[in-house]
Amino acid sequence: MSDKPFRVEPLRKQDRSSFNCGVDELNDYLRKQASQDVRRRYATCLVAIDKQTTKVVGYYTLAMSSIPVDGLPEDLQQKLPRYPLVPVARLDRLAVDQACQGQRLGAALLADAIARTVAADVAAYAIVVDAKDKKAEMFYEHFGFLKLARSPTSLFLPISEALKSLLAE
Repeated sequence: MSDKPFRVEPLRKQDRSSFNCGVDELNDYLRKQASQDVRRRYATCLVAIDKQTTKVVGYYTLAMSSIPVDGLPEDLQQKLPRYPLVPVARLDRLAVDQACQGQRLGAALLADAIARTVAADVAAYAIVVDAKDKKAEMFYEHFGFLKLARSPTSLFLPISEALKSLLAE
C-alpha cells in the first residue's frame, strides 16, 4: 500500500475549482482548457488527488513531440541515429497547489511523468520541458535536465538518465 498522501490519476471530472498554484496561466489551463486538450488527444493530463480531501493538489500534462537532433549537445548527437529529429515526450505543464508546495509533490509528479513515459508503447529518447521562469528552470536542473542549444528556456533529460534518477529515489 502506498504511503503517499496523494494518488495520481487521469483528468476526468474532478473538481478543479479550488486549485491554485499561484500562477494564473496554470490555474486557468487546468480549469478551462485541460479537458478539451485531453478530449482532442492533444495532451494527456494527470492530476494528483489528496487522499483525505479528494482535492486536486497538482497536475502535469504530457504529449509526444520531436526536437531537432542538432539542438542536443554534440556528444549526445554522435550517439544517435542520423535522423533530423529525435522523438521526445513533452512535459508541457507541471503545477502544485500552494497548500502543498515544498512537500516534494512536484518531484513526485515529475517521477510519475518519467515512469509513464518509460512504460508507454511509444518510443521517446528524452523528456523535454519549457521552463516558465528561473525557479522552474532550477527545479528541472536539480533533477538533471540540460538546456537545449536552440532554446535557452527548453531543457531535456534523456530517458536513460531519467531512469537512473528514478531508481535512485
